[in-house]
Amino acid sequence: MTGHLPDGYRVLAVDLAEHGESRSTRAVWTVEEFARDVAAVLEAQSVTTAVVAGHSHGAAVAVEVGRLLPGTVSHVVALDGLYYLSLFPAQSEEQAGALMGMFRDEFPTAVRGLVEGGSPAGTDPARKDVYFQKMVRVRQPGGLRAFEGLVRWDMDAALRETKQPITVFAIRDLVAREAFDRYADRLDIVLVDLGSHHFPVEAPRGHGETTGRRPVLTGRNAHGQALRACPHGVVRVWDVRCAA
Repeated sequence: MTGHLPDGYRVLAVDLAEHGESRSTRAVWTVEEFARDVAAVLEAQSVTTAVVAGHSHGAAVAVEVGRLLPGTVSHVVALDGLYYLSLFPAQSEEQAGALMGMFRDEFPTAVRGLVEGGSPAGTDPARKDVYFQKMVRVRQPGGLRAFEGLVRWDMDAALRETKQPITVFAIRDLVAREAFDRYADRLDIVLVDLGSHHFPVEAPRGHGETTGRRPVLTGRNAHGQALRACPHGVVRVWDVRCAA
């Protein structure tokens, strides 16, 4: 995606704990804890102003980074995240328990449900199978614990306390009217036609053009790397400077 950004931008791309090449032995897997990792990277890289972007679960992390660093983060960008009402708003204990029970007992079936829920009608079944195979192999217990952290995240409280503008790029065919009605006063939801929930992979040019109007912190990219030590493991940071 970074190859499709306008010239002159710097991108710090972070592999969150137990994502990509990052490893962790942590005991706390909340959205807030992931955000502290990102905030530590920004501080270590002496970043004084940034737009923070994240895809899916990373969108929640981006909001929390904005809440943690109001003087540094000027804008939050969510790539197909925050508007899935069965995941992102705070769930009741009963709802959260039922959902996590399904993932613990029937993890492959639950993952398949996530893939289907993020795939508009007509999505190539082979492409969905690729996503399923990657997601179902997530390292444990980090995968389950991170998902539980998302399910138990109080998005409404976070949105009340995060003052920066938040732009959500959402797949047109997946957005429910209820999401607009519930969050129109806080989220700028921009509808896109770039594929499925995984559009950053499917349409990197469109993804780059979508986010290219501002410097972003997002995803991962194989150009230049640094290791950042965190209390319970190592976070991989990819530092990219687009050609001027």
